[in-house]
Amino acid sequence: MRDPWLNWLEPVRALAAEASERILDIYATAFEVTAKDDDSPLTAADLAAHHAIVAGLQRLTPDVPVLSEESASIPFAERARWGRYWLVDPLDGTKEFVQRNGQFTVNIALIEDHAPVLGVVRVPVTGLCYFAARGHGAFREDLGQPPQPIAVRPLQPGAPVRVVGSKSHGGPGLQKFVAALGAHELVTIGSSLKLCQVAEGAADVYPRLGPTSEWDTAAAQCVVEVAGGRVVSAATGEPLRYNTRDSVLNPYFIVCGDARHDWLKYVPRED
Repeated sequence: MRDPWLNWLEPVRALAAEASERILDIYATAFEVTAKDDDSPLTAADLAAHHAIVAGLQRLTPDVPVLSEESASIPFAERARWGRYWLVDPLDGTKEFVQRNGQFTVNIALIEDHAPVLGVVRVPVTGLCYFAARGHGAFREDLGQPPQPIAVRPLQPGAPVRVVGSKSHGGPGLQKFVAALGAHELVTIGSSLKLCQVAEGAADVYPRLGPTSEWDTAAAQCVVEVAGGRVVSAATGEPLRYNTRDSVLNPYFIVCGDARHDWLKYVPRED
């Protein structure tokens, strides 16, 4: 029996493209930046993309609830009843958007039984899109080109480990992790593009030893996992799970391509 989300992948990719156009319309203007309650930035582009995606998902799957970064106040007592739901970050990397460096994404994921089973990550500025669904495969599509299948790469013996880190949220944990690695190359990138770098074999590992929310990771986690990689808790090594508690904050985590390697041994531990 065909999984239902395989029928939803193409419409969701189209929604991500529509949201990207809404974002670019505002990107080209002298937009204002306000602050949310947690002091993170908010622009009209976040809200325009949010409204486009939520409206589109409600048309596509009217019986499937939606949790978006811009509508995250749904109480857990209600969310706990969801076996399947959409998890959306309409503009991941708002700091990159504000800095106009192009490294921001639209993220749409379908969560089934606490795990992502469909994920679309689109880069508005370039039109690059990563997408995946369980039972379908993981792909990279450059603007105007047919989608190409992607896969993680094995760790290269004797070669420097290629690490991706946050452009805006590096911190001492990342520095300690790469110091423990030994020979490495560190590239800093914004938004969920870091996970996608691992998914397509352009990087070996992405250690995130700082706070993130569930909508930051879900879509790209699906891409990584379907491409053969893992996204796991830095403390336990268990895959990240979604909507299991009141808080929507993720634990610190490691994204890796070659799961045969013990990446957790490089995680700095509290004394």
